Amino acid sequence: MTTSETAAVGDPTVVVHHRLHAEFAGPGWLRRILGPRAGLELDAAGLRVRFGPWLVETPLSNLAGAEATGPYRAFRVFGVRLSLADRGLTFGTTTRGGVCLRFREPVRGIDPQGWIRHPGLTVTVSEPELVAEAITRIVAAS
Repeated sequence: MTTSETAAVGDPTVVVHHRLHAEFAGPGWLRRILGPRAGLELDAAGLRVRFGPWLVETPLSNLAGAEATGPYRAFRVFGVRLSLADRGLTFGTTTRGGVCLRFREPVRGIDPQGWIRHPGLTVTVSEPELVAEAITRIVAAS
């Protein structure tokens, strides 16, 4: 199930709620693993991306940019993945595409203690272009 909801909260902040793509999963098992709150939220309080037990959150002032990317190869997208090249993090559920988020200061994500910090996060949301556009507007206004 893929859902999204968008509402203006004043210029230039946008509220964006996206569930992660789950079309490759059998009936309901992926949603049970990821939990009911899996997805991306962007609002005046900041950015929160939840993928099962993993959570990446940061204030809007730490967003440096975003772009829609993909499609991806299956062996490089499904699940949680850490890039050894740049420490970027991926939360992936589909090969269709997603959004690559860049941060001014690296953020916590893959480990609960925060020993590894991530300069970017790729997440497969239902409307990556919408998320990238919203973040681009926020970055331009800051």
